[in-house]
Formats: sequence, C-alpha cells, structure tokens
Amino acid sequence: MSYAPKRHLNRRQLLTMGLAAAGGVVTLQPQQALSATSTDLTRWAFLSDTHVAADPKHRFRGFYTYQNLQKVVDQIGSRMPEGMVITGDLARSKGDPDAYENIKSLLAPISQERPVHLAIGNHDNREDFLRAFTGSPDTGTAIKDKYITTAMAGPIRMVLLDTLLYVNMFPGMLGKLQRIWLETYLRMSDNTPTILFFHHTPRADLLDMRRLFDIISPARKVKALVFGHSHKYEFSELDGIHLINLPATGYNFTGSQPVGWVEARMTAHAGEFILHAVGGNQRQHGTVRFLQWRT
Repeated sequence: MSYAPKRHLNRRQLLTMGLAAAGGVVTLQPQQALSATSTDLTRWAFLSDTHVAADPKHRFRGFYTYQNLQKVVDQIGSRMPEGMVITGDLARSKGDPDAYENIKSLLAPISQERPVHLAIGNHDNREDFLRAFTGSPDTGTAIKDKYITTAMAGPIRMVLLDTLLYVNMFPGMLGKLQRIWLETYLRMSDNTPTILFFHHTPRADLLDMRRLFDIISPARKVKALVFGHSHKYEFSELDGIHLINLPATGYNFTGSQPVGWVEARMTAHAGEFILHAVGGNQRQHGTVRFLQWRT
C-alpha cells in the first residue's frame, strides 16, 4: 500500500553519513556516527505494530497507541525523510474501519508530502485495510489475497510482501504463489540492492521461512529483511542477509523493549539505523547500528 504525494517535491538535501566502517554490525553512539558525505544516501522512517484502535483513547499495557503514533509522526515531520514504511499491524486486535480512518488521519502530515508504504499484519483485516487506503477490497495484484508493493528509494529497491495468514493469530506465511512471484521478480530485476519488508518474524512465526531463504540466499541483490511482529528491537543475520526486527510503535511486550521507530539512512553499500524511542525502555534511544550489505 502506498500513498502518492499530492505534489511533486524536490529531493531533500541528503543528510551526511559515513559508510567507511568495517563490515558487520556495529553499535555507535550518536556523537560517533560517521559523517562523510555520501551522494547516493536515502533516508526513510521505518515503523511497525502501531496498533491504533477505533477509540483514540484506547489504552493497552499502559500505552496509548493513538498518541504514540501521533508523537512519532510529529517527530518524523519535523525532519521529513524521503518516505515511510510501516510493516503491518496498523490496527488493534482484528482491524476495524474506524481504526484505519484514525491511522489515515494521523499519517496525513507525512502522506501529503512523501510516499508512505504500508504492509499488512496479523492484526489487520485485509479487506477493511484495502477499502480504507485504496477504496476497494481488491488487492490489485495477480495473487489472490496477497498485497504486494514495490518502490524505489534512491539507491535501494523496496519490496513489501504480505504474510497475513489468519487474522488475530500469530503464524504468518508468504504462500507458494507469492514465493513464485518473488523468485520471478528477483530473477527479472536488475542488481539494485533490494530490501524485503513484511510483518512476521522469520525465525519465529513465518511458516515458510526456509522456502523464502531458498529463494533469497542465492539472490545476492537481497541485502536485508525488515519486519516487526515480535515487538522487539533486534538485529541478526542469516546467510549474509541482515534481519532487522523493528520495535513496536504502539506498545511493548516486556519492559526491556523500547517503543518507537527507526530512522534508516541507506546507500547502495550499507545502512545506518537509528532508534527513536518514545516510550518503554529508552536506554537505547539515539543509538546507531551500522550494517554493511553483502556483496
């Protein structure tokens, strides 16, 4: 799902970021962030698990999810990135038309200026989601009951996949037809560095994770997977592909986890990911993770 900006805007002056550190994953404090200018830098906001309810005053686990997203949008809007991605579970529980209207309203300051790409999670109702954001329950893709979006983000290609299997149940799945589509798409596309986005945590609740890696491990253009679902901020790696587990924007499951969003600064060779915590455990707020893409 993506919003088209209402008017064409010139690309912002690229923020400075150095990408000369050694490979692997490095944790940097903000004052240590590399500062060499990179001409192919793109800067995006990554969110997951906003869990906005129909009632703006809804409170869960001590968090007001509507207000959390409002606060995050204000932060992002104060230093507008080139776009935003939310990796599913936009709504609470089983999804609700009024919840999606709330989300549209909250995201308006961003979506009126920049592209906003949305994926579907296990707490989203696909038909209500599509009606709210496209005006039709049709996914608009050749694959039944799966919504897929692709977009360019400067030097990066982004592919948003649909892992919703059952509403309000934890497991997710790409499914055979979507895997075939992905394999074909990757084979036919050029070598632009590619990041895949979806909702479910690969090693925990994505039932066809191994079949996914059979496709993407040999496709060297695939550099990272970005997902949510676990309400955990975590980085790992498998077959040289970075696994970026975004924190929840709505609420955490344990007090050790932050609530917030991630600022992604990416080039064709690497990326820096900065945590912006607005609640929960804010100890890691402002920390930067450096990832160098596999070659």
